[in-house]
Amino acid sequence: MTASSPSDATLALLERLIAFDTTSRESNLALIHWVQDYLARFGIDSRLTFDDSGAKANLFATLGPAGDGGIVLSGHTDVVPAEGQPWTVEPFALTRGSDRLVGRGVCDMKSFIAITLAFVPQWLERGLARPLHFAFSYDEEIGCIGVRRLLADLANCGVKPAGCIVGEPTGMRVIVAHKGRQSYRCRVRGKAGHSAVPEQGVNAVHIACELVTELARLARRHQTQGPFDAGFDVPYSTMQAGVIKGGTACNIIAQDCYFDFELRNLPLDDPDALLAALQDYAQKKLLPHMHAVDGATGITWETLSDLPAFDAGACSDINHLAQECSATAGHAKVSYASEASLFHAADIPTVLCGPGHIAQAHQPDEWVALEQLALCEAFMRRLGERLSGA
Repeated sequence: MTASSPSDATLALLERLIAFDTTSRESNLALIHWVQDYLARFGIDSRLTFDDSGAKANLFATLGPAGDGGIVLSGHTDVVPAEGQPWTVEPFALTRGSDRLVGRGVCDMKSFIAITLAFVPQWLERGLARPLHFAFSYDEEIGCIGVRRLLADLANCGVKPAGCIVGEPTGMRVIVAHKGRQSYRCRVRGKAGHSAVPEQGVNAVHIACELVTELARLARRHQTQGPFDAGFDVPYSTMQAGVIKGGTACNIIAQDCYFDFELRNLPLDDPDALLAALQDYAQKKLLPHMHAVDGATGITWETLSDLPAFDAGACSDINHLAQECSATAGHAKVSYASEASLFHAADIPTVLCGPGHIAQAHQPDEWVALEQLALCEAFMRRLGERLSGA
């Protein structure tokens, strides 16, 4: 091991974690039970919370003294699919290169979990004056689903951590804020008919396209008029349509159409107001003409996912602690969303800081630099010193 490479313990643990296929559609229980057994060897009990099927679980465990306070180290166990991507190596096996590691989840975010587990014996030997919690969740990649149950369980048990560090890949830079992300499905119900007499029908595809055009107009307005936050790489709220489907044949007036769209709002921007602007356009500009032809036509809205924005602030205790441990100056804000906002909303001040870079995740031959793992180990070493009172 050198100053720019991780320990053998980290590499061995990461190799084991990568071997579990925890793609979000699959169960994560094999990995969770393996981690539970690993912690039990050190006398550490784990608390599991399950999904409705019982096939997936979150794990929460505490090192050090019981009681309020302490820091949560949070990571999700699920990964995005590998099939359909041109991988040159086996995704669910750790491939070692001269300066990097390759495998599905090696960046997002099993390296962080492996490093936390590798430090368990060191932290226990040093002795912790404050609690150190592990929170490993399921189904982050499909809407941060699992962590909601974990947080509800902690609230019911009266566990009150003082802060949280989510180990998403940030290049080991401290992230104090991210945008919210809401996704929706808009369904348009028109009236079918022969395309030769369009005035006798209501074309759902046309109505959906008018709404998508209005969505694009609202997006341009935010791009040019704000509000703005220069701390973000994209300093304004964004919105875009990603999927649209409808109609049956070119000579039939389309009766049904739907489109899926997302909003990514700044912490200072209200996502409900962004959605309301589009709904107001539908209510005032489109529905009257639709109902004039047939009162059974309509437009409905469905929420697919909802992650709030958050901003821990530059002056927060958790930001100061994370910067001390990362030995970096300054902090940043990002446009992607994560579980951090849900911890923050649960009254647990939170930042993000983890090995790797987001651009290396979710791609074929996902990778992380060995140097990044070494920097994360240094972070954990400093964190242990601070929580031990050294």
